[in-house]
Amino acid sequence: MRKYIVLLFLLSAAVTNAQKTPAEIAEMYGNAIVSVNVLKEDGSTYSGTGFIANSDGLIATAGHVVENAAFINLTFKNGVVSEEAIVIDKSPNKEIDLALLKINNRNLPYVQFKNADYVKAGDPIIVIGNPRRLQNTVTDGLISQIRRVSKGVIWLQISAPISPSSSGSPVFDKDGRVIAMALSSLKGTDIQNINFAIPSNYLMQMMRKNGYIVPMPQKKVYENTVWGRLKEHCAKSWRILKSKISAIF
Repeated sequence: MRKYIVLLFLLSAAVTNAQKTPAEIAEMYGNAIVSVNVLKEDGSTYSGTGFIANSDGLIATAGHVVENAAFINLTFKNGVVSEEAIVIDKSPNKEIDLALLKINNRNLPYVQFKNADYVKAGDPIIVIGNPRRLQNTVTDGLISQIRRVSKGVIWLQISAPISPSSSGSPVFDKDGRVIAMALSSLKGTDIQNINFAIPSNYLMQMMRKNGYIVPMPQKKVYENTVWGRLKEHCAKSWRILKSKISAIF
C-alpha cells in the first residue's frame, strides 16, 4: 500500500509539472495581450485582439482586423495606449489571414510559441482575447478537429468560446505556448462554439520571413535523459490511471 501511495505521488508530481491551469496561463501571458484599435479609411472604427510576439514591439493579429486601416494603435492590459502601430506584413491569402504590426516600445512581455504540427483533436486549449472590447477575457475548450480548408491550408476547429473582437487572440496549449490564432466563428441560432483558428506555424513562418526570431521555450537538458523519459512515462501513466478511476467512480 505504501509503495502504491508513493507511486501516485510521483505520477501526480509529473503531470502537475507538465500542465498549467488557465489561471496560471492568464497570469503568465495576460500582459502580452493587446486590443487592436483601427480607424478605417472610410472613417469607421474596428477592434480586434493582438498579442506581443517579441520584446521589441512585434504584434501579431488577424489580417482582416487591419484591413483598409488608416490608423492603428493598441491598448494594453493596464489601459496604456500605444503610439501608431505600423503594418509590416499581411498575408495575401485570406484563408491564412495573418498580419504583423510594429510599435516602438521595448522590453515588452511576450508569448512563447509551439509548432502546431503535433496538436491533435481533443487537446485542451486556452484563449485570451478582447471579445466585445472586454479585455483579457479567458476561455477554455478543446481542439475539436483539424480541418483542411484548401490545398496547403489547415485550420484548427476549437470549442473555446470567442466573439466579435476576439479575432487575433492567441490560442494556448496546456503548457502555455501559442499553437494558433483565433480567426472566426460559424454563426447561427442553432450553432454553439464552432470556432476556427490558424495554426501557429503560418505565423512563425511569417515572422522568420521578416527576419524575426520566434520565441520558443528551450528544452530542458534532462528531457532526453533517462529521467526525462521516465517523467514523460509517469505523466502518461497518470492520465491513464485518472481515466480508469473516473470510470469506476
